[in-house]
Amino acid sequence: MTDLPPSAESSPGGPDAAQVDADAADLSAGLAGLASLVADSYDLTELLTRVATFAARAVPGAEGAGVTLLRIDGAGHRVEALAASHPFVSAIDEIQYVALNEGPCITAALEGRTVRSGSLGGEPMWPRFGPRVGKLGVHSALSLPLLLPDHVVGAINVYAYDKDVFDDHAAELGELFAAPAAVAVHNARLLAQAQRLAAQLQQALNTRPVIDQAIGLLRGRTGGTADDAFVRLRELSQRDHVKLVDVAQRIVDEAVGRARARHGES
Repeated sequence: MTDLPPSAESSPGGPDAAQVDADAADLSAGLAGLASLVADSYDLTELLTRVATFAARAVPGAEGAGVTLLRIDGAGHRVEALAASHPFVSAIDEIQYVALNEGPCITAALEGRTVRSGSLGGEPMWPRFGPRVGKLGVHSALSLPLLLPDHVVGAINVYAYDKDVFDDHAAELGELFAAPAAVAVHNARLLAQAQRLAAQLQQALNTRPVIDQAIGLLRGRTGGTADDAFVRLRELSQRDHVKLVDVAQRIVDEAVGRARARHGES
């Protein structure tokens, strides 16, 4: 689905033409918000929060939304990042991912399909999650997988307090929003991964000189090879439960201290 839904007429029992026009305008605004994310610079959490906020606006009846970034493999799934448009959504996420590991987002992401419920308190799909969330006064949920051609990125979860809020029309608009949102979230994850790698490489560049100095000092004491000295550094790190670079810095500092002491005596 790539086109906005027509506004000329409405289906029996569905929204009237004016409401369809208003919903289409909200969806357009949400999609425009997504497009603006490309031009701006946000970290992963900020971007996911903005996507959640746009989703809450784009889906008719939504009172809050969350975005979940999942890593799905043969062993199951792992939550990589969470963001919410409203505090009550964060409370639901705590129940879904931390307390129970059960709920609509997990189903939508693992099965790659849109799922919804209009009465969470009695929802058989999530017999533990539903009643817990129903006690919070939240009864309707719509979860949309963030799909790319070869994998699932995560899911968008939309919630409302009343029962039976999300109909076929809401699900259709949600899916229209989720398609470009998947690309935005995927690109944000790739950027975050690249930034982490760059930071790790910079840290390695910053710590390598002190490690090399410590290796040189150990070789001077023992006459061993560089590999022998590195093994000794690693043993000291494990024994003292400190980072390797901290052990190296300690050895260098001790050597500098002794040299200054000798220089002072002379």
